[in-house]
Amino acid sequence: MAGNTITKPSDLSCTPSRAARELGLKRGDFDLAVHLGRVRTVPDEEGGGRRVAHAEIDRLRSAAGFPDTLIESVRTVGTTEGAALMEVTSARFTRLARLGLVVPVKFYLNRYRAVVWLYLAEELRQFAADKNHTSLLNGRTPERLRDQLQEGLDLRPRNWRGRHLGFLLHQATDPWERAGALAALLDPVQVAEIVQDPYERAHLNRFRPEPPAHGAPGSAAAHLAERIMTADDPDEISWLRADLTQVLDEARCHRPAPRPTGERAVPRQTVEPTASSPFLSERRPEPMPEPAPTPDAEPAPEPERSRGMLGWLRRRSA
Repeated sequence: MAGNTITKPSDLSCTPSRAARELGLKRGDFDLAVHLGRVRTVPDEEGGGRRVAHAEIDRLRSAAGFPDTLIESVRTVGTTEGAALMEVTSARFTRLARLGLVVPVKFYLNRYRAVVWLYLAEELRQFAADKNHTSLLNGRTPERLRDQLQEGLDLRPRNWRGRHLGFLLHQATDPWERAGALAALLDPVQVAEIVQDPYERAHLNRFRPEPPAHGAPGSAAAHLAERIMTADDPDEISWLRADLTQVLDEARCHRPAPRPTGERAVPRQTVEPTASSPFLSERRPEPMPEPAPTPDAEPAPEPERSRGMLGWLRRRSA
């Protein structure tokens, strides 16, 4: 009888592969759409990962311009095509990316194991259309920025990590998952200094996402992807350590890490802020510097430090 029919959660949603087909997206583009929040997912109540509700697919399919609008919203381009979109040379585009003015959304390794950064075409068009960026696109690069480039500044890996962390935190459903997301960007040695209890550390590692897949595990390509995933700037490391310490306190209150009966927790050390190692809770990262003034303009005042990386990511996603 119809009145006795039981609807299972799996009947109301589908796997990512099927959702990608329904939406006319390649699997990589679908994953990026989820990453960017274009497609909303729900947890699989049977523990099988994320799923997509049929109602979400219906919402997207009913949008004006489907599927072209959705496909275009996740289209990515490399340096050459990105430079053409912005009507600048490839060399200038690379300088803008290294300065953090355009932010990569993903990367891959070519057959020479060189990192190829990819950017959202939609964001590049918006950047080029902003009249405040005219001098950056057509004028001479200010001396201050040229000096930074000559010193080797390259914010592309750090900007990608910030974007990836925002995605991981958005997908997290409890404090342990948020802690795992933060730990994923730190070297294991850094994590061990913060989480000295081996049972807590083992529990945290269960929620630590792996780097995006590039090559077979243990291969040179996989090691390179892992290096890109790992924070290497002292300020960035300090921010991540401080936020991880804070979120771990929340996780312990939410659900203590399991341990053998009768085993006592190892006293943990509190990470104290220092003048040379500011906490994320006291400063925010600056992955995207403000557009530089034209050479004859007055220099802008230094930006005021505000609240940490978690707050910055929340403001970007708001």
